[in-house]
Amino acid sequence: MTLLVSNTVTDGIAHVRLTRPEKLNALTLDTLDQLVETARTLSRDRALRAVVISGEGEAFCAGLDFATVLKSPRRVAGALIPRPWRGTNTFQEACWAWRRVPVPVIAAVHGHCYGGGLQLALAADFRFSAADAQWSVMEAKWGLIPDMSGVQALSELVGLDTAKRLTMTAEVFDGDRARELGLVTEVAEDPLAAATAFAAQLAQRSPDQLAAAKRLFGDTWHASARRTFARERWEQYFLLASANTKAAREAAFKRVPATFTARRR
Repeated sequence: MTLLVSNTVTDGIAHVRLTRPEKLNALTLDTLDQLVETARTLSRDRALRAVVISGEGEAFCAGLDFATVLKSPRRVAGALIPRPWRGTNTFQEACWAWRRVPVPVIAAVHGHCYGGGLQLALAADFRFSAADAQWSVMEAKWGLIPDMSGVQALSELVGLDTAKRLTMTAEVFDGDRARELGLVTEVAEDPLAAATAFAAQLAQRSPDQLAAAKRLFGDTWHASARRTFARERWEQYFLLASANTKAAREAAFKRVPATFTARRR
């Protein structure tokens, strides 16, 4: 299988890159499989502190490569079958698996960010975009709907009318507009450098706290207040007993960098 997703880890920060620049990093079935496997591999790395996802060449990701994907109808059929234990099929898991990674995931977007590429970016916890990046829920152009976890992600980031408009029109908009809509965390001249700097900042925090915060928001964002309060208490109980919390507290009092263990619940 050709390597379409590269992964390097430096100082606790994983750099995951889409490596099909000659096709604007358009997604193939192999790419989807590699994204799922990479996310699962990183989830097991106890020393990991953050992940930055980017695309090589002139684009983040131009979406699904229909010409290539449709050459393998049997694989497409298999990829559409959901995993009962996950509730996602391969198309969805290629994006949503990054929500399962227990550290912050940051997408650095430049050039095209269309269709499946947009859904991959929205599955990250944070998105840094170039001002002139081109964003679009492109599926409407092909008579389709976003089906790679994009509907769920849109529901968390924008209002219902905005989600419908973007999904129904396939409107193309730049990074500044994406920021106005709530899809982008920050617009930067160099989104990869900005995302990496932010990842380094997060890496200075307790890995237990980062994992707990990601779980807490991910599991309760649309939950009742009662359930959220209960989950807050549950996560805090474990943090209060964590060696990493003690290290963070002591470092804060001494105003020196904390040294954390690799252990992460």
